[in-house]
Amino acid sequence: MAAIEVAALTKSYDAVHALRGVDLTIESSGQIIGLLGPNGAGKTTFVEILEGLRIATSGSVSVLGLDPARASGALRARLGVQLQSTAFMNELTVMETLRLYAALYPKSRPAKDVLTRVDLEDKARALVRTLSGGQRQRLALAMAMLHDPDLYILDEPTSGLDPVARRSIHDILSGLKRDGKTILMSSHYLDEIEAMADRVIILSAGQVVADGTPLELLARAAGASTLWLEVNGAGDPSRLVPQATFEGRDGSLLRYRTSDPTAAIVGLADALRSSGAQLADLRLKRPSLEDVYLQLIQGGRS
Repeated sequence: MAAIEVAALTKSYDAVHALRGVDLTIESSGQIIGLLGPNGAGKTTFVEILEGLRIATSGSVSVLGLDPARASGALRARLGVQLQSTAFMNELTVMETLRLYAALYPKSRPAKDVLTRVDLEDKARALVRTLSGGQRQRLALAMAMLHDPDLYILDEPTSGLDPVARRSIHDILSGLKRDGKTILMSSHYLDEIEAMADRVIILSAGQVVADGTPLELLARAAGASTLWLEVNGAGDPSRLVPQATFEGRDGSLLRYRTSDPTAAIVGLADALRSSGAQLADLRLKRPSLEDVYLQLIQGGRS
């Protein structure tokens, strides 16, 4: 059974078409799905339909085998949701907050166990209003984890956090993935999605414009890779890497551009062997997911 299955999904608000025939299937297996798109792309509408908060104009929607519009109660028991901003009761303690939310579900995990999972056990008696931004996000994740759901839908779970707090959230999500949970996560941090996601879905103007693994999407990048080299005993740098174009120097490093970095490195190895020069440093920057994203989004606006 698929975790999420939608076909010909549309949603319109009078003359505004937020979703324009979305077709997607996400299997129930331990994976992180990154959902990307600019403001107005339809991400929020799409997620709210999955959660049962909005009704589709047309098309079919199945989440864990249930129709969110007809079985929202049964679905909530199997779905973990974290909003970008969670409204807490600030005068409750962390433990009181979890016990309150646990009472909303037919069954739930021990609050103490969940606090340990999100590394907040030392804050159990702290008032929510005293928590840092990263701690509040971890508490929001703990609330979503209480009933051990099969599917998580997370909206910008690391928004506004510093790198250390972001890494803490990443560790929690990686643990959920190892547990076999399916996670649909929207984010504006493209480096985060590139590093964590097993699959990336990009929405633009209410349509899916890209869907694949990060490596599959990177293969679509039109940009060239940059290669930096430091070579002892090299001759003419323009002849050192036949499969790349020499662009100049960055300090002690020679900079090259190439559309085929694998061929360039193989050619470099051949040139080093024949010349007797020694490679002291090599750095490679391939096109990033951000490059692919901008090509797709800007191309859709042209």
